[in-house]
Amino acid sequence: MATKATASSRSNALALKQPPQPRSVLAIDVGKKRIGLAGCDPLGLTISPLPAIARGIFSRDLLIFKSLVQQRRCEALIVGIPLDQAQQPTPQAEYCRRYGNQLAQALAMPLAWVNEHCSSWCAAESLQLHGDRSGALDSAAAALLLEQWLQEGPEPVYAAAISDSTAASLEGS
Repeated sequence: MATKATASSRSNALALKQPPQPRSVLAIDVGKKRIGLAGCDPLGLTISPLPAIARGIFSRDLLIFKSLVQQRRCEALIVGIPLDQAQQPTPQAEYCRRYGNQLAQALAMPLAWVNEHCSSWCAAESLQLHGDRSGALDSAAAALLLEQWLQEGPEPVYAAAISDSTAASLEGS
């Protein structure tokens, strides 16, 4: 009987992770010095790392994002939140949440959070980018975030609807 309950719980948990509706989105790997970027086509079939941007003041970053979102006809933002191995927010997580919320609100776009635990390390390993300072590693990490989002979701929501509890729900996934 316990086996059935466990199997049922697992299938319910798996059922909750539905792929999102395909659309053109922009994935963002927020760092203190650079922001890695990746995009996908409207069908979610092709993921492209984009040139990373050097961090500046938010108003300058926003001008770059406005142009990029318009050029690529993006419909949503996907932002990585760094959680540790125990699925708890790292010191960088709150910074990423604030930046993601501020950007989504300024662009009036829906936003989804993705756990970016080890994304930079995985990108560095797979592409031999250890020690990269050009931004290629940051954008490769953003591409991994986008790939994860395309497989697992969640659906983006408007930043006004996002509370700390919504962003914190990543901690349980």
